[in-house]
Amino acid sequence: MAAGPVLISSFAETSAHAQTAGANAHPSLVARGQQLFDDQQYEESLQVLSAALVRPGNTAPQRIEIYRLLAYNYITLGRHDEAESACRGIFSLDPSYKLSDRESPRFRDFFLVAKKRWESDGRPGLVKPTEAPAAAVTMRHASPPSADKGTEIPLTARLDDPQRRITEVTLFYRSGSKGRFTSLTAQLNVPEGSVRATIPHTAVMPPLVEYYLQGTDATGLAVVSRGDAAAPLRVAIPDSNNGWVLPVAITGSVLGAGAVVGILALAGVFKSSGSHGSGTPQSTVTVSVGDGHHFGSF
Repeated sequence: MAAGPVLISSFAETSAHAQTAGANAHPSLVARGQQLFDDQQYEESLQVLSAALVRPGNTAPQRIEIYRLLAYNYITLGRHDEAESACRGIFSLDPSYKLSDRESPRFRDFFLVAKKRWESDGRPGLVKPTEAPAAAVTMRHASPPSADKGTEIPLTARLDDPQRRITEVTLFYRSGSKGRFTSLTAQLNVPEGSVRATIPHTAVMPPLVEYYLQGTDATGLAVVSRGDAAAPLRVAIPDSNNGWVLPVAITGSVLGAGAVVGILALAGVFKSSGSHGSGTPQSTVTVSVGDGHHFGSF
């Protein structure tokens, strides 16, 4: 029997590895955000820079550079409130900060006005050595391993936000692994810290959907995320009309296609309705490995 197309990949493992690998990739993310800005892809630049902003371990100079590029994007898009918030993020880290004379007058003028407002407001957010840092915000969320083609994917998450800094949570999603993420506002219950969102059925197409959840504060700046634009979460979408999709990972390793097919053949998985004239349809098999997560079926 000629088997259908086989895609061997561990979506959960790939996403987890991407998150780990990207945890210390601040310079590359900032450089990518800069390049996207230079290419006039402002929304994509904002997504990448927001990913950099929420990564742990950012130094003050790194945060200043991220805020600067965020401000440039927001100014260019005419989103002045968010641009001023990014400027204030810089001033809270370095009250003496000012742009180089080589920068565009458009940006320099905006920064000067934003700084005057910040100073007249009493320098809110200024980092002082004697003050305790703001309480950390965390987001817990379990990504579904797979979903049926053309169906909605409901998502839930839980925020641990002691100071209730998060005022909005946004879901970003896309079909496949390329292109711009589409965004929609999630349902946030602040007192309970619960988050609900749904990936629409129109985006749920093989072989996968990528998405992430991002929480922002009252200023519109990213504070916490589960996944991000550089390391999104993934949901496998099998194509029922074109063979089968089989993501398999065993103890962190991904099996080769030949190995998986061979193992399943030895186990008597493959049956053909025509090879023995029995008319019996092909069997349906669910593969579970490791901690029992359902990785795929055919």
